[in-house]
Amino acid sequence: MSCTRRTLLRMAGLMCFSPALSLQRFALEANAAENLWRHGLSLFGELRYPPGFAHFDYVNRNAPKAGMVRQSAFGTYDNFNAVVAELKGQLAVGIDLINETLLTPALDEVSSEYGLLAEAVRYPPDFSSVTYRLRPEAKWHDGQPITPEDVTFSFDAFKTHNPRFAAYFRHVIKAEQTGENEITFAFDSAGNRELPQVVGGLTILPKHWWESPDPSGQKRDVTETTLEAPLGSGPYRIKAFEAGTSVHYERVENYWGKDLNVRAGRDNFDELRFDYYRDLTVAFEAFKADQLDWHEENTAKNWATGYDFPAVSEKRVVLEQFPIRNIGIMQAFAFNIRRGKFHDPRLRRAFNFAFNFEKIDSELFYGEYKRIASYFEGTELACSGLPKGRELEILEVLRGKVPAEVFVTPYWNPVAGNATRARRNLLEATRLLEAAGFEVRDLKLVDVSTGEPFTVEFLLPDPAVERVVLFYKASLERLGIQVAVRVVDDVQYVDRLRQWDFDITIFSWTESLSPGNEQHDFWGSRAADTPGSQNLVGIRNEAIDTLIDHVVFAKGRSELVAATHALDRVLLWNHYVVPQWTYGKERTARWDRFGKPRLMPIYGQSAFPTIWWWVTRRATEIASRL
Repeated sequence: MSCTRRTLLRMAGLMCFSPALSLQRFALEANAAENLWRHGLSLFGELRYPPGFAHFDYVNRNAPKAGMVRQSAFGTYDNFNAVVAELKGQLAVGIDLINETLLTPALDEVSSEYGLLAEAVRYPPDFSSVTYRLRPEAKWHDGQPITPEDVTFSFDAFKTHNPRFAAYFRHVIKAEQTGENEITFAFDSAGNRELPQVVGGLTILPKHWWESPDPSGQKRDVTETTLEAPLGSGPYRIKAFEAGTSVHYERVENYWGKDLNVRAGRDNFDELRFDYYRDLTVAFEAFKADQLDWHEENTAKNWATGYDFPAVSEKRVVLEQFPIRNIGIMQAFAFNIRRGKFHDPRLRRAFNFAFNFEKIDSELFYGEYKRIASYFEGTELACSGLPKGRELEILEVLRGKVPAEVFVTPYWNPVAGNATRARRNLLEATRLLEAAGFEVRDLKLVDVSTGEPFTVEFLLPDPAVERVVLFYKASLERLGIQVAVRVVDDVQYVDRLRQWDFDITIFSWTESLSPGNEQHDFWGSRAADTPGSQNLVGIRNEAIDTLIDHVVFAKGRSELVAATHALDRVLLWNHYVVPQWTYGKERTARWDRFGKPRLMPIYGQSAFPTIWWWVTRRATEIASRL
């Protein structure tokens, strides 16, 4: 008989004696039964894996530990401190290999996470707080135990000094030690089902390391960038690095968590090396020359024409595509609506009519792409048709505060593809611009009220996308818009975005299958004025804030889907962006030195190199043929 069953029988027996006392005890014991320690959390539904499970189904528990993987990174870096990554410097790739979180996700479940640094978690039925119990064996690489003080230090550091986490943790009011190895996070209100898991994703930092002096005697400062290799607790640590050029990680032999069920069969390589490139073409040439082991291909043209070198035909290089099922995406030309010239949604819609996606896809992308029509493209969270049911109920309350099209017209992108349709779209763009208060004078679009010419600058970080913008520029100039295209290096690009110093840029927002508190950082009014937030557009919209709250406080999966559909629909009809395109698969190329599980995780894409391993025989064969 289970403990829960015995408890219910005992409560039933008590009710036979004293009704008033029994009802009180029944309530107390029912609450206690729902506040049990758990080995993991699922936002909706039951966990796939039971307590004490051996390993995730998608790993090879007996994978060998050996070999090195060489990968590329784009741009540069000058920082190992994740706390200030949104505001200062460029964070080095791979820092998550050093640092760990309280929970870790399963790659074959939509919204489930299991204990990593924490061995157990519990929360009351009203979701007003959550308590984590740390594993007593969890240790930093210097051998010191991970403590509740480390957790509270980390929470305060990220919430105070990182705008993205400030938005993410906005409903978490404090973290405090409530037991020998326990930390409780208190929330500002009940009913936010996601918050227990939100804080489970907190990266835990070593308080004692950050509060002690560095080798030169200088005080470390968690609010500043650093190029001192940080102390961590994860499966890897920094072995060597050349600032801005490369960073080299090594597997920690005595890693405290190597025997955990959530770590079994993963982190199998002895070394991981990341080399930085400022040009993706150069990185691809390095891969072809066997200077890199793995290459993710983001260019349709290169995927179609660039892999005819001998190593591919000789099967020494393997091409493989992995379905993307774990995220929705909005990749778009994003307007900075903090600037007055972009305030009118009709003008922003005109930019969409000027974008001839079909011609670009045909001439530049080999017809490989699909136009994006949702902020949650590729998932069940993408709106379609007209709102109905619970979604319509949510939107009805906001009628008059959201675009009228939300209720009567499914969202659509203009379609061109031939000269007739392209001309028709440009005529509609002209009509929208005139309705927004602009007209063409001497072949230039001007603001009727001021006589000022309408000019825009596209800010880009990568020369590879310049050809697309130049294609788009020609259409915009036919409307009288004066267009400049500015390609800057990675450091300048990030700095300008942080200062909102741009007209239009290309940006991607990735969405999980269980959206929640991060939506405040993407679209919330408070984030519009927070440097480093992902509200790049500068959205300040009361109706959208309300819809975000509906998403955050959804009480079930169906409610979450309905609320997300409503949010998606309102974002789309405000025309904050010009949607671009998506592919739906991860294109990869690799030198054939590696093994992967027979059963790949449904939501993990390639999951390389996390659950892959080194195959000595294949590596030796390739080396002998070079």
